[in-house]
Amino acid sequence: MRLVELRAVKGGLTGFGEALPYIKEILASWRAPPLPVDGELRALDDALYTALWSLGPRFVPVDEPASLDALDFYYNVKGDAARVYDSVLDLAVRDAPTPLVKLRSLSDGRVRVWAKLEWYHPFSLSIKDRIAWFMLLNNPGVRPGLKVVEATSTNTGLGLVGVANNLGLKAKVYLPQTAQRCVDYIFELMGAEVVRLKGALTTEILGDVRETARREGLLHPDQFENDLNVIAHLQYTAKEVDYQASQSGLRIRGVVGALGTSGHLSALSVYFKSRLGGVKVFGVQPARGDFIPGMRRVETGMKWVQLAGVDGVLEVSLDEAFQEVVALARSEGLLVGLSAGAVLRATKELTRRGVLEGDVVVVLPDHGLKYAELLEALYSKVCPDVADYKGRVD
Repeated sequence: MRLVELRAVKGGLTGFGEALPYIKEILASWRAPPLPVDGELRALDDALYTALWSLGPRFVPVDEPASLDALDFYYNVKGDAARVYDSVLDLAVRDAPTPLVKLRSLSDGRVRVWAKLEWYHPFSLSIKDRIAWFMLLNNPGVRPGLKVVEATSTNTGLGLVGVANNLGLKAKVYLPQTAQRCVDYIFELMGAEVVRLKGALTTEILGDVRETARREGLLHPDQFENDLNVIAHLQYTAKEVDYQASQSGLRIRGVVGALGTSGHLSALSVYFKSRLGGVKVFGVQPARGDFIPGMRRVETGMKWVQLAGVDGVLEVSLDEAFQEVVALARSEGLLVGLSAGAVLRATKELTRRGVLEGDVVVVLPDHGLKYAELLEALYSKVCPDVADYKGRVD
């Protein structure tokens, strides 16, 4: 058997959908077919190359099939015990996996709920750091001095600004009206330009941002269309959970996650439904007329969730999400963001219905301290911003 390092192979990336059948087959069989290459290690099958690149083993076979274990499949999610890094960007890329912790308040004899704590990232303190560095580091057009622009509700923008500062890029973020007022100052403090555009959802301002980027020749990662979004979560988030489960003797039977771009939930669904079979995966969206930071409804348009085969999408109101933020803070001592609160409410509902059992992973995207304005409004019920948030979203 001849193995070569994946990073030594040159290949062209196809669309994620084109590579998806290979991805599912490789995960289901736990074997990689041989990747045909020429004498200069150029891949001769772009779809297979894209599938292997998306899964990210250290090695690929080029003459006969090989098990993923033989390819050092988990090498990029094992982490460094000493946790010493050459730079903050190195920290963002290599500090894996993020913690997986059992939530006693949601677990009983039938179901054990394991929370993936995604605020363990240095730039945005959220899951969005993963796509920020992945989209920029894997873009061959990135070079010092370029300006990167993005439409964001907050977290992806913070991640991109942090990465941009490490790469010598300039950054400009476009925010919808529903983003908290305080984040403008945070972005400016970090050296980014900030523009507020009319629109309640990030997707409502996306057209203006795309046109500006095209007209001015700016670098636009575009988290809503860029396949590197879902691939980042396939190569890291999902693989981390699998590695953590294998090391701890967990048998994952369910996954619950929030829907925003649909990147992380889609990756987790593809991964675990292919890898294990029988895993139930549920998305969570805001109730109609409600706004929950970082989340949106499926009908607003999501590129990857339709490919992921999720078992259902639950609706959670802003007030219900807030109730779960309070409940978790008072039972486990964790203050999570409102999207995490929505995920917890949906998990409780699915457990109550008897839909979930065994080991269930819930993705908690970020910490609650960043939402002090909105949490205060929900707690006191006197801040007019709450009515503003609800009134602008349908």
